[in-house]
Amino acid sequence: MSADIVTSLIAASTAIALAGASYWFTKKSEREAELRREKLEHYKDFVASLSGIITGEATSEGQRAFSRASNKLNLVAPQSVLKALQTFQEEIKVSNTANSRDRHDKLMSALFYEIRKDLGVSPGDDQTTFQVGLWAAGVPPAGP
Repeated sequence: MSADIVTSLIAASTAIALAGASYWFTKKSEREAELRREKLEHYKDFVASLSGIITGEATSEGQRAFSRASNKLNLVAPQSVLKALQTFQEEIKVSNTANSRDRHDKLMSALFYEIRKDLGVSPGDDQTTFQVGLWAAGVPPAGP
């Protein structure tokens, strides 16, 4: 084979490989962006559902919304978020008679820390000092 043919084959092969790699990386980035959007939507639903279980404002529908939002996280959240969620749920469940406000706040902050870490919130949070709190409206829920 002549050197011109070999050079042409190498150039053609390189062009095809680069096009394939470019396509693969583009599709991978698109999938990651879609998963990130999906995660963010599920996390927003979850955080919104917390308002329905705040002491003094909890409703039956709020409890159901929290349950649905928590279950949806099983689809998209990494293991660290799910572990923090399960630990938080154990603390807040009705059958836990040994619950404490301090432990509740620490576990909720740990859960939010893991969620923010998963979303890549920048700059990163300091786990040792990170705290969140929920704001209650102070208005009793409308009842039937």
